[in-house]
Amino acid sequence: MKLRYNFRVYPNAPQRQALAQAFGCARVVWNDCLRARMVAYEAGLPYVSSKDLSKEHITQAKRTPDRAWLADVSAVVLQQSLRDLDSAFKNFFDSAGGRSKGRKMAPPRYKSKKDFRQSIRLTRNAFSLTSNGCLYVAKVGNLKVKWSRALPAAPSSLTVVRDPAGRYFTSFVVDTEPESLSEVDTEVGIDLGLTTFAVLSDGTRIGSPEFLRRAERKLKRSQRDLSRKAKGSKNHAKARVKLPKQHARVSDRRRDWHHKVSTRIIRDNQAVYVENLAVSALGRTRVAKSVHDAGWASFVSMLEYKAAKHSRHFGKIGRFVPTSQVCSTCGHKDGPKPLHIRQWTCSNCQTVHDRDENAAINTLAAGRADRLNACGAPVGPGVIPAQRDETGSHHGGHQTAEGIPGRQAAGGYVNSSP
Repeated sequence: MKLRYNFRVYPNAPQRQALAQAFGCARVVWNDCLRARMVAYEAGLPYVSSKDLSKEHITQAKRTPDRAWLADVSAVVLQQSLRDLDSAFKNFFDSAGGRSKGRKMAPPRYKSKKDFRQSIRLTRNAFSLTSNGCLYVAKVGNLKVKWSRALPAAPSSLTVVRDPAGRYFTSFVVDTEPESLSEVDTEVGIDLGLTTFAVLSDGTRIGSPEFLRRAERKLKRSQRDLSRKAKGSKNHAKARVKLPKQHARVSDRRRDWHHKVSTRIIRDNQAVYVENLAVSALGRTRVAKSVHDAGWASFVSMLEYKAAKHSRHFGKIGRFVPTSQVCSTCGHKDGPKPLHIRQWTCSNCQTVHDRDENAAINTLAAGRADRLNACGAPVGPGVIPAQRDETGSHHGGHQTAEGIPGRQAAGGYVNSSP
């Protein structure tokens, strides 16, 4: 399976300038190639191939006065920008033709130099890990990397990102084998909520930290300070940087907390089942801020990839399964209930249920039923009661390898991961 490993990098002033130039050149190639295809489409001409775009807007463009500065960055950056555009068009065509699942995708759009997030993508022949622990990027130099763990294998590609807060990160794509954990007998169903972030079928309740709500006062103050500054002034530029930094702190805390909770759930259970929530639809309701603050989508995504990484089972039940309406004791469907009702009594067996815990138990039962059905086991009808590889030359002759460069022990690289 392919995994991404993200690390913070600290470029110096000349390297920041070189990266800014690389971001701009990649953006220009994207926009030029996109414009060529859009013009051809509007004129009724055939779809412009990548080969023709590369020849005209990269190779020949470098020889023109208007685009001569494209030669100042690595050619790999420009070619990868064109490949990313091809992938965006392919995803759009697959979505429009019904060949891909999920929401309909919009066609590619032009990129702006005013975008807060900038990135470039590189293949293995344009970067390498040096023996002193630095990351060499073609025509940028040796970047200082804050290694927090070892790479389990040689990376196949690299993405350098500048986030809205002005921080720089590298993202390595690594092809690794699953790390199986010892098998356990427990399985769990999860009911996600807002006041209580998650209720497990075993009765465990995980409170919602509400990172956005807690930081709301600082965010409002930063936004107010930005709106009061005159556009184009130096004070406006300073305030424009402070606001993304506040948002970055919120997202970093939420992501760290999601990682800790999802890892604990995956380690303690052999199978995990959740409801397939329509998060994008809930994000347009009156509880939109709380939904986005909870971050259900990213949390479920972490559960899914960590289950695959550690050979655990992960399953989603249908979003229309009435987990909150069915009694987990006798299977009687008691009808819909308003959100303010947190406890209810079954009209058939008189069992008193906690709404969230009952939903988690029903999620576990429905997930087990779906899993058995997918394996070919008989499942009766009715309500179920609860129970990439490239080669190239490398700077200084150092080959890209696994582990942390410059930190070797007797048996190889030191693995600093927890």
